[in-house]
Amino acid sequence: MGRTAPAGAAGKSGNWKDLRARVLSAAVLVPCVALCVWYGGLLYGALIVLAMAGMAMEWARMFGFGLETRRGQLCMAWAACMGIAALAGHWGGALLVMAAAIVLGSALWAGQVAIGCAGLSLLWLRYMSEPGAGVVLFLVACVALSDTGAYMTGRLLGGPKLAPRISPAKTWSGSIGGLGCAVLGGMLIAGLLPGALPGAVWRGAVFGALVAMAAQVGDLAESALKRARGVKDSGAILPGHGGLLDRFDGLLVAAPMAALLSLGAAGGIAFWYVGLH
Repeated sequence: MGRTAPAGAAGKSGNWKDLRARVLSAAVLVPCVALCVWYGGLLYGALIVLAMAGMAMEWARMFGFGLETRRGQLCMAWAACMGIAALAGHWGGALLVMAAAIVLGSALWAGQVAIGCAGLSLLWLRYMSEPGAGVVLFLVACVALSDTGAYMTGRLLGGPKLAPRISPAKTWSGSIGGLGCAVLGGMLIAGLLPGALPGAVWRGAVFGALVAMAAQVGDLAESALKRARGVKDSGAILPGHGGLLDRFDGLLVAAPMAALLSLGAAGGIAFWYVGLH
């Protein structure tokens, strides 16, 4: 999950003025998301569809198509249609809607594909894998821990830049700190989930690390896009975090990765049991 964690800041004297807003918005966001994930059903489905529509709107806006424009409205509705088709059980139809978005132009289509793959993956993981809620909570928690660990470690330690041409605030110390937090979180969550199989803790560590690396790739990719488009944040809906894309960019890569891994897991169980037969 994205902008929460620049993988670091410029140094130990980094600016912490956004911390209060980040904590307050997270205090509202985290329980709401956790409740929707755990409850599942249409509540979770509505959350994902709304998030897909909101992120598509932000993507379109970065290319000059605001909600007041026809193309901006189409982008928002198109992403929502993908999610609704999947909720109705028409997974193939959702993919066809995604492919048809090419009519919007290559730049906006890229957004539909990135957002669509992540949204459909989150829906599939919750409804089609076992234990659905536990799998999504593992994924979201590891992404959030990677972001938060990177933010805190990078601000405290600073050090060499991770990708100065893409995001000057990110450091190697932040990236490593985020990775370590996700590993510890993955071990804890995988080990505590009901019905944990042998080796759950160590598998949780390995796949927690994979999720963190995928999330950091998503974070850097969104930073590169924003730099190319000349914008600081994708939006301002989440105080201290920016827009939905800023907050959830890590999931754009981590969620599809988890879904692909789940296809290789035995019997549709948690994706960190891939290859276990």
